[in-house]
Amino acid sequence: MTEKKLKGIRAIAFDLDGTLTDSAVGLTEATNYALKAKGFPTVDKHHVTIWVGNGVDMLLKRALHHCGVKDVTDTLLKEVRDLFDECYANSVKTGSNLFPHVKETLEKLASYSLSLGIVTNKPTPFIQPLLKQLGIDNDFSLVLGGDDVKQKKPHPAPLYLTMGTFGVKKEELLFVGDSRNDIIAAQAAQCPCVGLTYGYNYGEPIADSKPDFILDDFADLLSILDITSMTTVEQN
Repeated sequence: MTEKKLKGIRAIAFDLDGTLTDSAVGLTEATNYALKAKGFPTVDKHHVTIWVGNGVDMLLKRALHHCGVKDVTDTLLKEVRDLFDECYANSVKTGSNLFPHVKETLEKLASYSLSLGIVTNKPTPFIQPLLKQLGIDNDFSLVLGGDDVKQKKPHPAPLYLTMGTFGVKKEELLFVGDSRNDIIAAQAAQCPCVGLTYGYNYGEPIADSKPDFILDDFADLLSILDITSMTTVEQN
């Protein structure tokens, strides 16, 4: 573990799938429901974890390419996406779990004078039901989904919006993610970033993207923050 500490952090934004939540089971169930309904073979969870990260449409395009479809038309993609959404409305909740130490670490971070947010490419309608199901819906004062911005990660636009909403400078926002898209977005926005090793990163080591910090455990976030300048929020 590095001895370097981050000073002056006023806000932390998190990716969702692969960072806070292990959503692979639910995503795989919905993907296979859609593929099977259209007469395509199903795929395994390992492939889905490699395809996650650029939004559902790209996930489904990659799945269709894997099934031998060379030219994924807009019509086919819409049909498969509609089927995916139909299933995922349920499997997003039943097929997702928090990664170890996420809940208690978020509670600890929330006890300090930090603004917490989520910045994800996940379709917006699925986010709040998932957060509520997992009991972390009250931890965040900002939630940005893939439908809330014109340009998704790896574009830095969602992080610029986060900075503006929280009223913080780039060096005051820490972004925590598990994939190269997260790190590229943070580096483009020039804010410090953490890369988590346990998530979904196209089968690549997160170290290849050169985040400022590499952590194996979500709880280790507490060890890289200089909390001496932070005030504790009084609990009612």
